[in-house]
Amino acid sequence: MIVMKDECLICSAPLEYLAEDVLMECGICHAREMSKTRCVNGHYVCNECHTKGIDAIVGLCMNESSDNPLQIVGRMMDMPQCHMHGPEHHVMVGVALLAAYKNAGGNIELTKALLEMYSRGKSVPGGACGFWGACGAGLSAGMYMAIVTESTPLAVQAWGLSNRMTSRALGAIGAVGGPRCCKRDSYLAIDEAVKFTAEALDVHLDLNTIQCTRSAQNNQCIRHRCPFYPGKTV
Repeated sequence: MIVMKDECLICSAPLEYLAEDVLMECGICHAREMSKTRCVNGHYVCNECHTKGIDAIVGLCMNESSDNPLQIVGRMMDMPQCHMHGPEHHVMVGVALLAAYKNAGGNIELTKALLEMYSRGKSVPGGACGFWGACGAGLSAGMYMAIVTESTPLAVQAWGLSNRMTSRALGAIGAVGGPRCCKRDSYLAIDEAVKFTAEALDVHLDLNTIQCTRSAQNNQCIRHRCPFYPGKTV
């Protein structure tokens, strides 16, 4: 069992990550479901409650004019609904990329695409990075590519592009190593997605260098190992 400091949304106590699922009851909505994550005081917050209010990002993206997904996701991270870590990032990466893709000239119906990304991203639970071996931010980049290419399980080129996108994002995330940081992993996934979108689709999204301003909020910050730690740039 691994214990992390100051993470519970209810009491700010450390979280503990169990080796196996156990039945837990959400301290907010009282839904009962299987999970591996709770705080040391026994509080559990379900994914639905953890991401409550994050649907506001759809409205933000509809009104965006930027073609820079790092800038767009940064504005989402400033919203009160976005926590330091959590499954909301599994939606945020994809919708930021979709908005930037549209603004860069990509041919998509943005509202429909954003709502589909919201639905798909919310299906990836918190902790997938450690328990599934697939960070939700990386999966979100793959979902973005699947949506813009209209991929299905029977598609040929789009199927390949979507899986290659996920592979690229997860490769970059895995190369840095853990423990997880939802901000770092989101930046890495977006960086790879912008590069791959240019290569595969010839749509050129803008990028800027990032310096993290949230390291003090992250109890597990890897500091100088992180490419976005203050004093380092990508």
